[in-house]
Amino acid sequence: MYDLHHMTWEDVASAVQAGVQTAILPIGATEQHGPHMGCGMDTAIAHTLCTDVAAQVPVILLPTLPYGCSIGHSRRWPGTLALNPKTLIDVISDIGDWVWSAGIRRLVLVNGHVTNEAPLRCGLEMLRARHDGFMVALVHTARLSPRVRDAHFQDADDWHANDAETALMMALHPDMVRMDKLSDADDPDRTDGCVFSHPVNRTSLNGVTGRPSDATAEKGSQLYEWMLTDLTALLQKAIHEEPPLEQPYYQSVLTTT
Repeated sequence: MYDLHHMTWEDVASAVQAGVQTAILPIGATEQHGPHMGCGMDTAIAHTLCTDVAAQVPVILLPTLPYGCSIGHSRRWPGTLALNPKTLIDVISDIGDWVWSAGIRRLVLVNGHVTNEAPLRCGLEMLRARHDGFMVALVHTARLSPRVRDAHFQDADDWHANDAETALMMALHPDMVRMDKLSDADDPDRTDGCVFSHPVNRTSLNGVTGRPSDATAEKGSQLYEWMLTDLTALLQKAIHEEPPLEQPYYQSVLTTT
C-alpha cells in the first residue's frame, strides 16, 4: 500500500518511477451532524473508504483533508469548522501543483461532503489547464453508482445525517454515533418546491434532514460494501486511462497549419 503519510521521499520517487502514476485525495468536512453523530462523519467516511481502496489498487493515498465548504450549515450549531469556497479552491490547486511536481499524472479527488462539489470542480479546471496532460477526476462518495446514490437519497432529497450516513457510521465508526439520541433525531426534508437553496438553519430544526432512526449497522455494512466495490472498480479504470486524443493544450490549431 502506498500511503504518503508513511512514505519517505525516496519511497515516493521509487513508486512513481515504477509506474504508480495515480494519487487519490480523500476530502471530507468538519461540521455538525445533528444531535446523534460526530462532526467528523464526512471525513471519516472519505478516509476509511480511500484507505481500504488503496489497499487493493496501486494508487498513492494522500493525507485526508478534514475541512470543506460547510458554510451553508450556518453558525446555529457549534462544531462546524468551514472553509470558504475560494479557500478550498486554492487548497486543492496548491495540493495539485505539488502532486504534479512529484511526477504523478493522475489525481482523483474523492469527495465526502456534498457542497464541496463546486469548489473542487473549480480546482480541477485550474489544474488541468495549468499542467498540460494532468488528468484530474472528481468523484463523490454518495454518488459512486446508482445503487449507492439510491441508498443515500432514500429518505430525503436534501439529506444530511440521515439513514444512510448514520448506518455507515454504525458499521464503520460506532463510537461516533449517540444511540440514545436516535429516536428523536428525525427531521423531514422541507426543501420540496423551493426555488432558492436555503442554508440548513432555515431547513432543519436540529441539523438533520432524513430519518436516522431507521439506520442499522447491517444496512451500513451493505452500503459500504457497495461503495468499496464501486470505487475500486472506478480506480482500476482510472490507473489505465489515457486521453481520447493527444492534442497539446497550449498549441493553437492556427500554429500548426
